[in-house]
Amino acid sequence: MRSEIRVIADNGQEFKFDLEHAAPLTGPAGREWLDTEFTRLECEPLRPTGKLLLADKVVVVARAAGATLLSDAAWGPQFAAAAAAALGKPTALIDARAMSVSF
Repeated sequence: MRSEIRVIADNGQEFKFDLEHAAPLTGPAGREWLDTEFTRLECEPLRPTGKLLLADKVVVVARAAGATLLSDAAWGPQFAAAAAAALGKPTALIDARAMSVSF
């Protein structure tokens, strides 16, 4: 089965991460990694109520990371693996400009 995460950064640059041969993460491990990065990157919830949906967290972390971290040889693929595991989807488009995730 094809496994690819695509991310469009705020500057419009697109990153493709082929996870076909990567060691898969469990859903909880992916969520934990995203939680850690959300805190480390000092991200803020999108909604004024403070409620943070999982897809929101993925987009906010991608936006905070920007092209710099997404292009990092270690961080980018780790983000993609965590996002795929947390979302439970082998393929996704994470658009930081549009603040959306599509499958």
